[in-house]
Amino acid sequence: MLGDTPKDTWADGSAYEPYVGRWSRLVARNFLEWLAVPPDSRWLDVGCGTGALTETILASMKPTKVVGIDPAEGYIAYAQAHITDPRARFKVGRAESLPETDASFDATVSGLVLNFVPDPQKAVAEMARATRPGGRVGLYVWDYVDKMELMRYFWDAAVALNPAAADLDEGRRFPICQPKPLQLTLQQAGLNNIETRAIDVPTVFRNFDDYWSPFLGGQAPAPGYAMSLSEENRSRLRDTIRERLPIEPDGSIHLIARAWAVKGER
Repeated sequence: MLGDTPKDTWADGSAYEPYVGRWSRLVARNFLEWLAVPPDSRWLDVGCGTGALTETILASMKPTKVVGIDPAEGYIAYAQAHITDPRARFKVGRAESLPETDASFDATVSGLVLNFVPDPQKAVAEMARATRPGGRVGLYVWDYVDKMELMRYFWDAAVALNPAAADLDEGRRFPICQPKPLQLTLQQAGLNNIETRAIDVPTVFRNFDDYWSPFLGGQAPAPGYAMSLSEENRSRLRDTIRERLPIEPDGSIHLIARAWAVKGER
């Protein structure tokens, strides 16, 4: 079933949003409440993507400004088109070399990004550098191994059909997405008072099409894998997932998405 190994694609904000952008917003609300940054703070959103976390900061945290940075020009364009709040600015840039001066933000955050950065330790060190002494650094990633269920059902079915797909499973690829590795990464960046927690949010799909269609967008590892398959093998994968999902009598599907969050002080 596997041809060439599919590459992770991050370009089309309109494809990413129905896949996990909508669920990231639910996690973001809980994450920001836990982070407890005071009003009138300056925020940096590293790997801002389509702007899910930035938008939630603007809506709930009363910031003076939010700067969003992402290497994908398509995501930056999407965020700029959809978030017109004058307190927000967006830039193309990389997490490992943030285009910001030292100690220029009160809070530096990142949502669902760290595991995709080539050098996660350098990225967190850059987040710390951009944060003022006493400021907050925080981030969250999906619990790919267990309770990010919409992906877990996908990969478990994919591996059942083709064991070689296990090498593409985010649960195997990203061991950093667990509490202890996350805590260690912040410790090595020199941060203090580090805490971790799980954030669970419901992911309710109206029907199977609502669940399956986002996997056809090609954005991120699982959709990229789905679209690398032949039409016949993609249909086999779709049918296998549908057989395994807990579909309610009304056709809806009720799953859980867990994120692991970590925070520390500069």
